[in-house]
Amino acid sequence: QVQLVESGGGLVQAGDSLRLSCAASGSIFSSYGMAWFRQAPGEERGFVACISPEGGSTDYSDSVKGRFTISRDNAKNTVYLQMNSLKPEDTAVYYCAAREAAIWYPTSLIRGYDYWGQGTQVTVSS
Repeated sequence: QVQLVESGGGLVQAGDSLRLSCAASGSIFSSYGMAWFRQAPGEERGFVACISPEGGSTDYSDSVKGRFTISRDNAKNTVYLQMNSLKPEDTAVYYCAAREAAIWYPTSLIRGYDYWGQGTQVTVSS
């Protein structure tokens, strides 16, 4: 099993940048593909980005492509989400997720991930 703890959320203005972190513990981090999801009030949780266990493959939702970058540091057991050019519609609780993957394939499905963090709030004001 792996435990996930997100950090880095906050209140920013439109156009600002923010970097989220997700620290993992309890298992071999480099065995897990990682992802970020987000959930705005009254909406379903949706896919943001994912990254393969070794970090060589990434995938993004169309709404964040070109603005957000997912990365990972396996030596630090941490995955990051760099968010640039933030918009008010990016306001949500952001969740980190993990799936142990001997063979990685990107998935945007919630059921594709086995472990979840508690979330961190990102609020973007106009």
